[in-house]
Amino acid sequence: MKLGILKTGGPPRALAEHGSYPEMFRKLLGEGRYDYAVFDAEQGELPAEPSACGAYLITGSACDAYAALPWIVELKRFLVAAKGKAALVGICFGHQVMAEAFGGRVIKSPSGWGLGNHRYDVVRPQPWMDGAAAVTLPASHQDQVVELPEGAEVVAGSAFSPLGMIVYTDQPALSLQLHPEFTPEFAAALAELRRGRGPSDEQIDRALTSLKQPNDRERVAGWINRFLTGAHPQ
Repeated sequence: MKLGILKTGGPPRALAEHGSYPEMFRKLLGEGRYDYAVFDAEQGELPAEPSACGAYLITGSACDAYAALPWIVELKRFLVAAKGKAALVGICFGHQVMAEAFGGRVIKSPSGWGLGNHRYDVVRPQPWMDGAAAVTLPASHQDQVVELPEGAEVVAGSAFSPLGMIVYTDQPALSLQLHPEFTPEFAAALAELRRGRGPSDEQIDRALTSLKQPNDRERVAGWINRFLTGAHPQ
């Protein structure tokens, strides 16, 4: 399968040694598993037609999914055009911009920053899952989806992010607020970089402590791969 990665942002320059977001996703999902193609959506680069790839993955970004930036407007148009023609997976900003494109709503959450490892309880198991009751992954966000698009259902979430993982029943599409592509080391460095820039020192210290605990990156990578290939766990 050809998997198009729609690059909508990148790590801060100070953390460039950790690799780009497309590189993180290739490592997470498997370097040889797909025929990867990267499109720099943030720079206005999008596939000529949705049929160019069998599936698309939308990365994280420092931008707001509800911003009226031209490239975000064009990305939403592309996602609407791709509906039902290609599988879609959205992560963090990708989760949010998919919701916005298909009629949901995203806001800057009054709950504040989500940092460190967060646990999502599974409320609606899917065929491509493996029976896990919950997953723990790094979070790094202020915005949240607060209204579901029509045809979307919550798969997993938490008190902090009730609509944290969404599946669409009217198209092959899946989105997740958390970051399975972030290693604990990168997530910790990113949280530390935010010190003095919004979150309190106490919040950041708690986030760094949580990131020392085990996470479910490999499990969620398996979920995404099974979703994309249509294979079910045995």
